[in-house]
Amino acid sequence: MTPQETPPQQTAQQETAQQETAQQQMPPQQTAQQQTAPGEFDGFPRAPELVEPEPVPDWRRLDLRMLVVRPLNELVGLVPVVVGLLVFGSGDRWRFLSGVGVVVVVVGVGLLSWLTTRYRITAEQVELRKGLLVRKRLAVPRDRIRTVDLTAKLGHRLFGLSAIRVGTGQHEKAGEDGLTLDAVSSQEAERLRQVLLDRAPAASPAAGAVPDTADAPPGEELARLDPRWLRFAPLTLSGLVAVGTTFGVLMNYAQELDLHPSSSTIDWLTGSPIAVTVAVAAAVVLVLAVIGSLLIYVLQFWNFRLTREADGTVRVRRGLLTTRSVSVEEQRLRGVEVQQPLLLRAGRGARAAAVTTGLGSKGESSVLLPPAPASEAHRVAAAVLGVAESPTRAPLAAHPVAALRRRLVRAVVPVLVLAGVLAVVAPDWTWRAALALVPFAALLGWDRYRALGHALTERYLVTRSGSAVRETVALQRGGVIGWRLHRSFFQRRAGLITVTATTAAGDGSYAVIDVGEAEGLALADAAVPDLLRPFLTTEPAPAKP
Repeated sequence: MTPQETPPQQTAQQETAQQETAQQQMPPQQTAQQQTAPGEFDGFPRAPELVEPEPVPDWRRLDLRMLVVRPLNELVGLVPVVVGLLVFGSGDRWRFLSGVGVVVVVVGVGLLSWLTTRYRITAEQVELRKGLLVRKRLAVPRDRIRTVDLTAKLGHRLFGLSAIRVGTGQHEKAGEDGLTLDAVSSQEAERLRQVLLDRAPAASPAAGAVPDTADAPPGEELARLDPRWLRFAPLTLSGLVAVGTTFGVLMNYAQELDLHPSSSTIDWLTGSPIAVTVAVAAAVVLVLAVIGSLLIYVLQFWNFRLTREADGTVRVRRGLLTTRSVSVEEQRLRGVEVQQPLLLRAGRGARAAAVTTGLGSKGESSVLLPPAPASEAHRVAAAVLGVAESPTRAPLAAHPVAALRRRLVRAVVPVLVLAGVLAVVAPDWTWRAALALVPFAALLGWDRYRALGHALTERYLVTRSGSAVRETVALQRGGVIGWRLHRSFFQRRAGLITVTATTAAGDGSYAVIDVGEAEGLALADAAVPDLLRPFLTTEPAPAKP
């Protein structure tokens, strides 16, 4: 081996030593970049880091106290049946067994309902599963929640519980929209109300990651019950309806139990003049109706409060025995409606309701103000909409005289037809009595015409109609999603049209009735520009000779 030749082993050792010396002289960052972990190839991207999924909350039961509350609520409704079985049943043994059987069935149903019902609230949805023979699983996405309704019946309140109803506004019938948790503790219900209406992303409240909301700032009070409003209760006819319903139930029970009025009462009714009997009966019904209407008003609207909460909702709380709290997101509010039934309007009263998505058509959930002075209803409407002057007070444009003729004809002609039929098939005095109703029918037609009106403000479409119940609606122009135009045969002959604005809120549609054709089309086009314009045609101008 010559001196120029180097052994292979020595050469490899020298190369390794040179590489180690170079690595020691390189900056630390460059050295770390050239080093690769075992099993990796230089030049390929690293695998993404493993992210642990968020824990899924466990299914939870309803409050244990519902084992007592549910049977208690059910037994309250079955009190007349149980009393009838125990008191008027045939045989002591069967009376006892029937009463015990009813109690056992009610308690068993409540126990099974509690055992088979579970719920959980995740970051994406609210889930409920229930049922024994038929299993049901309901899920409501949290971003579809429109309203949260808290209800506490007397039994719930005795045990500190509340039922939560989550609404999405997809169905108008009760029980078909959203889901109900019946029931949880009142503190948990209030916490869940704020959590479910919060649109900010958050962890599941069921997992305990949501902070306590007990220290939430109090809402801005918009209205509170004034005891002087009780004078409007007899003008709502709710007492008369209650008297009629109670009388019908008592008559059914009297017939079933074979009960009859005393002989002295029958002798007085048959021996007194008809006028006296009618006057006494009317006085009794009137007194009972007034008392009933006052009781209903107190039960429904005692402790009424309307507030604007810090979470961006309008909240209504009311009720004496059964308390109720309804929260509506302000961003879902599309307008307000001021309602004035005939008697309430005569007493210068009104009530206010919300036009919003998530509540369906008219009902107790949409109440913003109970029967109160009309000025208060308009003030509340302005406060809820956040404007200085309520659009429900805007000056309304009158409708054509042809609309008056239509209302007079539709009010008077049926009475004349009835009088003609009675003149043929009934005694003479009947058709004369029918003719005496003609002036009242004409007055009704005139009042229906006076109620017609419409206006267009900067943000709202305002329409008014109705006589028995006069309704003034202020609908946001941005909430109108379409138009429906209707012209009957008689409307076409009179040059009138009914323009109906369709919306996803409230009743779903609000009509401007019997307005002039040109005026109605111009109103619809101005309310929502470019929505109706593609369907309008203009007649070409005549050519000049």
